[in-house]
Amino acid sequence: MISIDSTVLIHIINMIVLMIVLNQILYKPILAIMDRRQENMDAMTGDVEHFEQQARDHQALLNKKMHEASVKAKKALDAAKSEAEAVGAEKMAAIRLEADSEKERQLAEIRVSFDVARKELLNNINGVAQDMAAKILGRSVHA
Repeated sequence: MISIDSTVLIHIINMIVLMIVLNQILYKPILAIMDRRQENMDAMTGDVEHFEQQARDHQALLNKKMHEASVKAKKALDAAKSEAEAVGAEKMAAIRLEADSEKERQLAEIRVSFDVARKELLNNINGVAQDMAAKILGRSVHA
């Protein structure tokens, strides 16, 4: 049978004192360190979420500005293109007008030259006919 003597009581008191001392020296400081660590982790998690939200906001702002710049550049490009087309059309119209006037001038010169040649031929038709008849007949012909 088990006998309970005074040493068992001393062992129980010793164990209780050891538990109190270990609780004060080891367990509570470790719990405090773990609590601070958890608080730091929670704060860092909050900071990370805050920074991620800021990054998303900045990315959205950047995307908006890029879209606006793209739209602005497209409008400027379209305006420059339409202006270039208008200038090209004006130059083509001026070139066509100049070409038409030059064509009319040359046609007028040709008409004048044609009329002069025709008048000369009409004035000399009798002489030319006599020369041709003389060459064909081999003798001179007088009208």
